[in-house]
Amino acid sequence: MSGLSNVLLFVAFISFSVADVGDFTPCLQFFYRSWPPKGLAGTSICQRYNNNYRFATLYSRPRRSPWFSAYVYTVPSGKRPKASWKYEPQLAYPAADGNMRPFLPGPVDMNVVESQAVELDYINSTYSRGHLNPSLHHQTPVCRSSTFTLTNVVPQKKWSNDGPWEDLEQTVNNTLASYCLGETYIVTGIIPYQKDEHWIKNRVAVPEYLWSAYCCPNYNHSVPEGMKDAFPTFAAIGRNDPNSTEEIVPIQKTAKKQYWGYDVRRMSLNSLEMYLKDRFNTVVTVFHEQCN
Repeated sequence: MSGLSNVLLFVAFISFSVADVGDFTPCLQFFYRSWPPKGLAGTSICQRYNNNYRFATLYSRPRRSPWFSAYVYTVPSGKRPKASWKYEPQLAYPAADGNMRPFLPGPVDMNVVESQAVELDYINSTYSRGHLNPSLHHQTPVCRSSTFTLTNVVPQKKWSNDGPWEDLEQTVNNTLASYCLGETYIVTGIIPYQKDEHWIKNRVAVPEYLWSAYCCPNYNHSVPEGMKDAFPTFAAIGRNDPNSTEEIVPIQKTAKKQYWGYDVRRMSLNSLEMYLKDRFNTVVTVFHEQCN
């Protein structure tokens, strides 16, 4: 398909619609007490797919990657869907339809290229596409498919994505499926390098760490003694660079060679917010009143 055809198809999707970019108001249901995290600045996206809101993302236009994604956990069923990568039309054209759209064959509209990451950014790079909101944490096929948008991923090293970070996502899944009795609100984000930012192809910023936290206010109080500190809140930070220092996340010296330096450290919500404050030089609050 020619570039002109892509542009014409794109223009055909433009309509008068609710602004899904720039305001979290339409998708506050993905935040505990309808209260988005405080302290981080960016472009809010209510992630809409098949005419329904699926989750929320705070996006960095200069970095062409998200600061965080927020969602409500549901027990997954079925297999992981085939990856069909999408983009956010309203980042490129504010008046466009807000439904995320799949990348079409052929050249990508230059407004899309300038406004966000595209598939070519990740192809032949040394980074995988690391979901902040993982498909594993959703039940229906359409909700799982909606997570495959490049506004929900960051450049993540394969041995983090397929190793300790994947283990964390699975552990969270098992814990919440077993003991959380009501809705669980999850926010997963990134920590940038303190200096000397890393980029892929001089376009997409690479995070030094990933972090995640959940809020499950209603849980089974017969949870095993060794898991009591996992409720009502839980947090973790994972390394995305084996050469990073060990102040935030120590390296397990006995880890398998391919996973060495990609450790995940589990911690309290207070500890996570302390590290976020230190790196962002401002108070960052993930959940309303610490999920109380």
